[in-house]
Amino acid sequence: MAVAKFVQGSILRHILVMSSTAAIGISALFVVDLLDIFFLSLLGEQELAAAVGYAGTISFFTTSIGIGLSIALGALVSRSIGAKQIEKAKRLLLNSLVVTFLVSLFVAFSVYMFIPELLSLVGATGRTAELAESYLNILVPSLPLICLAMALGSALRAVGDAKLSMVSTLIGGGVNAVFDPIFIFMFAMGIEGAAVASVMARFAVFAVAARGVVVKHNLLGRFNADHFVEDLSPIFAIAGPAMLTNVATPIGNAVVTRAIADFGDSYVAGWAVLGRLIPVSFGMIFALSGAIGPIVGQNYGALEFERVKESLTRAIQFCAVYVLVVSLLLFLTRHQIVSVFDMKGDAADLILFFCSFIAVFFIFSGILFVANASFNNLGKAKYSTLFNVGKATLGTIPFVYFGAQWGGVYGVLIGQAVGSILFGVLGVLVAYRLVDRVRAAAVEPVIHTVAEDINEFDEELSLSGQSPLSSSCANMAIVNEEQDCEGSNEVAELIGVKEERTPSK
Repeated sequence: MAVAKFVQGSILRHILVMSSTAAIGISALFVVDLLDIFFLSLLGEQELAAAVGYAGTISFFTTSIGIGLSIALGALVSRSIGAKQIEKAKRLLLNSLVVTFLVSLFVAFSVYMFIPELLSLVGATGRTAELAESYLNILVPSLPLICLAMALGSALRAVGDAKLSMVSTLIGGGVNAVFDPIFIFMFAMGIEGAAVASVMARFAVFAVAARGVVVKHNLLGRFNADHFVEDLSPIFAIAGPAMLTNVATPIGNAVVTRAIADFGDSYVAGWAVLGRLIPVSFGMIFALSGAIGPIVGQNYGALEFERVKESLTRAIQFCAVYVLVVSLLLFLTRHQIVSVFDMKGDAADLILFFCSFIAVFFIFSGILFVANASFNNLGKAKYSTLFNVGKATLGTIPFVYFGAQWGGVYGVLIGQAVGSILFGVLGVLVAYRLVDRVRAAAVEPVIHTVAEDINEFDEELSLSGQSPLSSSCANMAIVNEEQDCEGSNEVAELIGVKEERTPSK
């Protein structure tokens, strides 16, 4: 049975457990993407690495739709579980899965019809564009599968079963790692073989996560058309902004890819390696946004607002320490990274520059992930959209453009980093203010109700010739503001104020 396990115990421990297990799973999939680049580099064609870079930009866009949908599911389910509404959690889970399937099917069809045009838009040309197109023709139709898998993984994290969510992605990564060399080399399928292996991995992740949700946790209810229509509003209230939020990131990435493409395919090949290296290196930070969401959601549902704020603080501290350590490791191993992927010339220079000077600025992207997770789970998903779209446009386009003008291809990376600093700091400041506002909004109705009940009780006391309670409390407050009114517990019982209606202090 689903239990709200995050409303008690150490916040930092919950963050470490949720983030580490999610990071292992996420990193497993991204390690395989990195292996795709490695295996394809063994074929000796520089265009293959560049093609995966261009295709990855489009693929990132499609899977970001699924991430947005899974965020909505996780927020709704974790909040219901925090409020101990298990049947409601089951209902929202099922209806969110139906929405996920329908939306991802539409996106897959739309993208599939315009693959050549989309590749041209991000700067792919000639032989490189042809290779990227053949890769996407196989991968894009499996989008509904990975979107459902991500949604189911989010449901597992929402009930605190981060381990099984991790296992599902680990198995998927293992399937991909085994079949990659088989299809690429044994069947001589090249880049198409890498795409086939990725599709098989998506099947594996879906199967394991679905079994966990349906069999282990019994979280899947029965479909009801009336309930489905009724739940569309709360689902899209979070899913709509969350999808826009997550689509903004690959759009920003596409802007950077397009800017780098102006300097040649060799730089794009280096950027493709970085595009796979970053998620592997900073997988814990990518996982942090998904890990912090259920913790915030459950505590919000239980009206534990101090724990919500502590969750933000601990997550930001964890993010900063982790990025500093990983950035140092990237700096120390930068030449080995270039050597392993056989990158030369411009591609090698781009990788060395990133590992030396840019990686550390991922701290600000990480704290924006944390802020966005809090927005989504505190009922303000539009804030998340505002900040991510802002970062992808105002925080990327002008900075990348002027960076390219003043510093060439390296200026592109510097400009992207400067934009992330601006929006990361602003996002987390707004997140803290939002917690205070939500707490005030939750407490005010309770105080108002108590005041009304006390007034009614005063009238009854007056009619019986006794001293009004409110004046007694007021007099005592004058004597000592720190003391509670004597007999307030008995009054609370009389007026029916229950403990679970008030947030923690």
